[in-house]
Amino acid sequence: MIEFREVSKHFGRIQALDRLTFTFPRGRIIGLFGPNGAGKSTALKMMVGLNRPDQGELKIDGEIPLKTRDRIAYLPEVDYLYPWMTIGAAAAFIKSFYTDWDEGKYQDLLAFLNLDREMKISRISKGQRAKAKLLLTVSRRAPYLLMDEPLSGIDVLTREEIINTLIRDYREGEQTIIISTHEIAEVEALVDEVVFLSAGRIKLAGNAEDLRIEKGLSLVGMMKEAFRDAN
Repeated sequence: MIEFREVSKHFGRIQALDRLTFTFPRGRIIGLFGPNGAGKSTALKMMVGLNRPDQGELKIDGEIPLKTRDRIAYLPEVDYLYPWMTIGAAAAFIKSFYTDWDEGKYQDLLAFLNLDREMKISRISKGQRAKAKLLLTVSRRAPYLLMDEPLSGIDVLTREEIINTLIRDYREGEQTIIISTHEIAEVEALVDEVVFLSAGRIKLAGNAEDLRIEKGLSLVGMMKEAFRDAN
């Protein structure tokens, strides 16, 4: 379980998170939505331990993030892959850091995503790079999977493959997946819970199906309604 308690974070004059209090339940797929600058990436980085709260407290399974990094698989929005590596070399590099690396899962997903371990990062397409990043992240058996804009800027077919991979690999009740994305329509049927952030605060949160029934709107419709005047 991930708990934010009155968490605030500033970057100069910019307040990224403003007394954020929320519990991300374990064993669910959670959509973290909101416009640019809402605080989504800051919240994810804080869970990984890349950012620290200026105020408040963040605990993961009762511990601070610096002590839980081995339980979290993080897919950042930035392209972090070294261009001179092959996919196989990148996998070996990550495998050396994490004891939860699942070689059988890696080999299985390699075939499922139509990738080859000999592919050189500098020579593959943007869509293949996105799939390679996903492959290297979900080949771990981490109880928490955090994803920052995994569908951004890639073609429709690649998005579909990524979504199918997440559905195929998800261990309901055992693994928590938090997806920060603008592509809400793509993950509408995937998420169990949703959190809409605005200016570092929660605008709307709850069970996705309950909110759809209550408001008579899709998640995309809720996003439009909640942030109609955000910009």
